[in-house]
Amino acid sequence: MTDLSAPTNVATKYPQPPFKKQQQSGVGTVSEMDPQPDHGEQSYRGSGKLTGRRALITGGDSGIGRAVAIAFAREGASIALNYLPEEQPDADEVASLLRGEGATVELLPGDLTDEAFNAKLVEQTVAALGGIDLLVMVAGGMPTVSGIEDFDTATFDRLLRTNIHSLFWLTKAAKPHFGPGASIIATGSIQSFNPSPDLVEYAVTKAGIANWVRAMAQQLAQEGIRVNGVAPGPFWTPLQPSSVPNDKIESFGGEAAYGRPGQPVELCSTYVYLASQESSYTSGETIVVSGGTPVH
Repeated sequence: MTDLSAPTNVATKYPQPPFKKQQQSGVGTVSEMDPQPDHGEQSYRGSGKLTGRRALITGGDSGIGRAVAIAFAREGASIALNYLPEEQPDADEVASLLRGEGATVELLPGDLTDEAFNAKLVEQTVAALGGIDLLVMVAGGMPTVSGIEDFDTATFDRLLRTNIHSLFWLTKAAKPHFGPGASIIATGSIQSFNPSPDLVEYAVTKAGIANWVRAMAQQLAQEGIRVNGVAPGPFWTPLQPSSVPNDKIESFGGEAAYGRPGQPVELCSTYVYLASQESSYTSGETIVVSGGTPVH
């Protein structure tokens, strides 16, 4: 177990490359990753920062979304988790953990590329939790496309619907239920600022998220609703073995200043901060968490 409060060398705190070759089909699952990601299951300790709050978290079955779900629940929030139906085993695992600790967890599977489902998802959340105060959008796709000759319109359209369209659909559906003090958190990427040539499509959507955060924060400011973003660098989640070629998996995260990828538990406190009233004067911002790698 990693004690998050203990001083340690951040460069060697978690596993470093080279990693074993590993590829997963479809959306990927935590159970097949080697080494296993740390979502804070054994280490995250709450302190009541989100007591009484009601959160909808997309992509909450694994990776960053799972770490956020664990942190929010342990901070006192009731949570609704969205994920794709094929991710049910991972979702069941995190729900069992948190319910065993006394948390309220509602599982709401469905595909965010379906506009009608986004509205349904918010209504299901409100019905299950009695309202919604926090909208945390983590779910996203990341196709790797080596060259423009391999560009596929259908793949890009689905990526836009997942990474961009759903932000609008979910926010539009949730806004009538928000009161002053509500918080929206979107998930961008270091690719928003430093795009890689084989992630052009993904990088474009993440840059769009950064701009969405800035604009929507201004639109909702006078209603007391804050909008912020988190831009992770390389993090060890199922998105990697399901999207990244083996030659890059082996060295994944080695480009960071720390020489390793981040673990989801190292990111969740950023979401807690943006969801809590501790960040009441912060809106329209994107916090980069990149393991020391500068952005420009």
